[in-house]
Amino acid sequence: MAAKSDYYGILGVSKDASQDEIKKAYRKQAVEWHPDKHKDNKEVAEKRFKEVNEAYQVLSDSNKRSAYDQFGHTAFSPGGMPGGFGGGQSSQQGRRGPFTYTYTSTGGGGSPFAGFDFGDPFEIFDSFFGGANPFGRAQRIPRYSISIDFMEAIEGVEKEVSIEGKKRKIKIPKGVDEGSRIRFDNFILSIDVRPHEVFERDGADIYVKVTIPYSLAVLGGETEVPTIEGDVKIRIRAGTVSGTIVRLRGKGAPRIRGRGKGDEYVRLQVAVPGKLTKEQRKVVEGMKDRGL
Repeated sequence: MAAKSDYYGILGVSKDASQDEIKKAYRKQAVEWHPDKHKDNKEVAEKRFKEVNEAYQVLSDSNKRSAYDQFGHTAFSPGGMPGGFGGGQSSQQGRRGPFTYTYTSTGGGGSPFAGFDFGDPFEIFDSFFGGANPFGRAQRIPRYSISIDFMEAIEGVEKEVSIEGKKRKIKIPKGVDEGSRIRFDNFILSIDVRPHEVFERDGADIYVKVTIPYSLAVLGGETEVPTIEGDVKIRIRAGTVSGTIVRLRGKGAPRIRGRGKGDEYVRLQVAVPGKLTKEQRKVVEGMKDRGL
C-alpha cells in the first residue's frame, strides 16, 4: 500500500501554520483541484480533491491536529494507535440518486472502537480527545455528498433525492460552502460546490476580477461590475492602477451562522491597448515627455 502524503504538504503549509493560513490554503487547493475543472483527467483530480479535504478536516481541528502531529496517519487507522487498539475493518460504498456515500466500521468485539462509524474516522477523536466515553457504542449514520452549483450554494436550494428507495425533498440553506455538512433526521450530507466562472469565494466574502479600459483608469469615471445580486455601478478614481481592489460592503455571501452578508472584493485590471492610432500615439508620447 502506498504511503499517505503528509497533510501539511498536501495543503502547502508549514507545521506551525495558523488556522487562518490553513483555511486559506485549503480553499485555494479545493478550487484548484475540483473535479469539474479537470474533466480531461477527472480521476487524478478527484483523488487529489479528496486528499485536500481529508487534510483540512484534520488540520482545521485542534484535537485532530494534535493527534496527527503526535502519531501521524496511524492516529486515524484502526489498530494504528499505540496501545494495541486492533480489530478488523469493513467498508461499504455506493450511490443513491445524486448522492455518493461511504461508511466503514470495525469488526471484532475486543476493540474499544467497535461500532464506530469509520466513514468519518475523525469523529472517533472528537469523542476520544474531547472527553466523551470511547467505549460506548455510537449510532452509525450514513454520510452522503451532493454537488450543487455556486449560486445554489449562495441562494439556497431545494432538491428532490432518493434515499433508501424513497423520494424526499431536502432544503439546503443559503450560504453553504464547500465542505459544509448538514445533519438531517437519519443521515449527514456533505456539500460539494462547483466553481463559478466569474466569482471566487472565501467564507462569506466574494472575489471577482474586472478589466477596465486604459482611458477609464487614467481619466476616472464609472463602470459596471458583477455581484451575486446582479451588476452594480462603481466609481473609478482618476489615475487608478492595475491591481487596485475595491470593497463592496454587504455584497458577499450570506453568513450561514450569524446575520448579514460578507463583502465583495473587486480587483481592477487595467487593459493596455496593443495598437494605437497616430493621434493616440501622439497623446501618449506627449504624456511621456511630461513624465506621466
